[in-house]
Amino acid sequence: MVEAIEGEMKTYLFIDGTNLYAAQYELFGPQRYLDFSKFIKEVEGKIKVRFDKIYFYASYSPKSKKPTKKEKLYLKNEALFYGSVKGTKNTIFFYGYRSKRSGKEKEVDVKLTADLISFAFLNKYERAFLFTGDADFLQALFVIKKFHSRKKIYLLCLENKLMYQGIFYFKTFAISFGKRLAVKRKLRNLKKLFMNERKLTREA
Repeated sequence: MVEAIEGEMKTYLFIDGTNLYAAQYELFGPQRYLDFSKFIKEVEGKIKVRFDKIYFYASYSPKSKKPTKKEKLYLKNEALFYGSVKGTKNTIFFYGYRSKRSGKEKEVDVKLTADLISFAFLNKYERAFLFTGDADFLQALFVIKKFHSRKKIYLLCLENKLMYQGIFYFKTFAISFGKRLAVKRKLRNLKKLFMNERKLTREA
């Protein structure tokens, strides 16, 4: 059982949306996608917290001139998932873009980092949850803790996108849709949340 996060504080959730989408696609495949609204409510219920605002950062995948069946399924799944995100209360969706040359995502990570740090300095939140499996964001969290040590920082991630480095510095909630989480070691900062896939996903 996971203990509740103590106290009533202004709480923001920052989500590396592209990372989350990739993780859920890897888990559920092209035929199902995570219902974002239901998922967020489940997370809030599990850790006994309410997110005052949710900031979601992502970009749509580029479409080939002659997309394969596999690509079409992927793009459809992505559109449905992002649609469920945009329909979620208190959620602000930041759109990045893809480079025409490389197809790589642009602006998303920078915007997330800038908001995470600037909102801390502007005292917009007392408590922040960062949902990602990408350890590149750790430096932003270290900056916040250095200059605003009273800010409470937590990590969230899916079982297949764990930020292992972050677990050693911040309390981490790892979400599994199976009976076991694939972490062999017992880590003090790691709390496991088990959820029902069928209740929180939809058919694509």
